[in-house]
Amino acid sequence: MRLNELSDNPGATKERKRVGRGIGSGTGKTGGRGVKGQKSRSGVAIKGFEGGQMPIHMRLPKRGFNKPNRKRFAELSIANLNRAIESGKIDGKSDVDAAALVEAGVLRRSFDGVRLIGNGKLSKAVKLTVSGATPAATKAVEDAKGTVTVVEDKMERREKGVKADRTNKVSKADKKAAKASAAPAKEEKKPAKKAAAKKAPAKKAEKSEDVSDYLEPTQEYDAKADNAIVTKIEKYLGASLSNRDSKYVSCSDETELDTIVKGFMKKKLGVDDKDAAMEKVKAVCETMKPTRMKNRVTFYYLLAKNEGKLGDL
Repeated sequence: MRLNELSDNPGATKERKRVGRGIGSGTGKTGGRGVKGQKSRSGVAIKGFEGGQMPIHMRLPKRGFNKPNRKRFAELSIANLNRAIESGKIDGKSDVDAAALVEAGVLRRSFDGVRLIGNGKLSKAVKLTVSGATPAATKAVEDAKGTVTVVEDKMERREKGVKADRTNKVSKADKKAAKASAAPAKEEKKPAKKAAAKKAPAKKAEKSEDVSDYLEPTQEYDAKADNAIVTKIEKYLGASLSNRDSKYVSCSDETELDTIVKGFMKKKLGVDDKDAAMEKVKAVCETMKPTRMKNRVTFYYLLAKNEGKLGDL
């Protein structure tokens, strides 16, 4: 074999298309492009062009899809559940469902059901009835010799064109009649309601004077939290609690954590080592990780408690 005998494999190369070589070539005149002008040029796309006016794909609003019959669930983490058990809010002897969790103050509201999430360990066995639970959360409850019962509430769906059953619906005329008949009784009870309303403000005033608003959130992390100490921290923070931005601690903001180290840790608790103080602040951040909005009073209380200086505040 010689150099002049070397060649590519059959089909490896292809001759270029010779355009503009007359009508008989098949690619004369417009060179196979079919049109003249802008569309015959390379690098041009006129898809959706409407002569200069705003095209329809830009005029139409861009919005996502929200399922009309979607459900909203309240989330209960294993960490929050364990704190509620240790503080005595939940009794392991009786069954615990969504209503019991709301009544005990573990959840603010149950929405369309409760879902158990997270992992960790429970100090006591508990019988839970929830709308959903993750495998890790179920394992955590079962490891503590408890049980998790998942109740699935299936939504009723009807075929297109089939009207909903409204046999038990009360008509507008019946509602008006019931309202008219109840009106005299309502007028008779008005004096009693006014008398009860006068006593209510006095009770509220007594409670606000004696008990701090931050005592209950602090007791979620320390069941034995003293109201007097929480009140001292509240007074120490003063006007900063009236501002929503400074009322909460952001653990993702290094500048704010550095301010806590230089201020409360050094001046109030007497921790001079900056690195050691920062580690203690981050440890409290880890403790309060399940709580999305970390209020500053509880945060400072836990810092003082870890230092053993609650009595020196």
